[in-house]
Amino acid sequence: MLTILMENYGVLASGLGVTVIVSLTAIAAGGVLGMLFAIGLTARNPLLRAFCKVYRSFWRGTPILVQLLMVFYLLPASGLDVSPLTAAILTLSLNSAAFQAEIFRAGLAAIPRGQVEAGRILGLPRWRIRLTVELPQMFRLVMPALINELISIVKNSSLVSVIAVTELMRRSQQLASATFQPLEVYLIAGLLYIAVNLLLARAGILTERRLAVSGAL
Repeated sequence: MLTILMENYGVLASGLGVTVIVSLTAIAAGGVLGMLFAIGLTARNPLLRAFCKVYRSFWRGTPILVQLLMVFYLLPASGLDVSPLTAAILTLSLNSAAFQAEIFRAGLAAIPRGQVEAGRILGLPRWRIRLTVELPQMFRLVMPALINELISIVKNSSLVSVIAVTELMRRSQQLASATFQPLEVYLIAGLLYIAVNLLLARAGILTERRLAVSGAL
């Protein structure tokens, strides 16, 4: 196994790099969309709430593999010529947005309503209350859940190999076919996934501690 790693570290490293890029981009884009949908889920407009609920139910209720294939084939059919990498990032972003929307919604719901009412009494506009009162507290509350979502995205990114994205799993499949040693290759891939997720978990713990001490982002 060590021989395979030393002889093919460049191939595995390139695949791991794509995995990290896809995962971090998806979690970031999904975070922005998730925040918007979380606000929509808590909005007073019933039509907006209904739309956000349908979106959340669809992307949380269908397998990621189905979503990947749907986006990969739907975009070209709609006249949009995108690369497999773009389709993969878009799919994971839309999927993560649904999960992060629920995470953010739960975080907002956990904030005592008295603080919001106090802001209104002071004459603060709604957007100011969201920005200065609710969001800082929400991020401290949901940080563990966000780290779990990021780890889930890293693991789920292995599925993008089905649309020919050359991330870690795709590189591992190619390497296993070339070396005729699939057990060793996939064991190395598994260890690399574990290493990345351990680093992310550690970073999440440090960030959570920092937020708890500083009381702000």
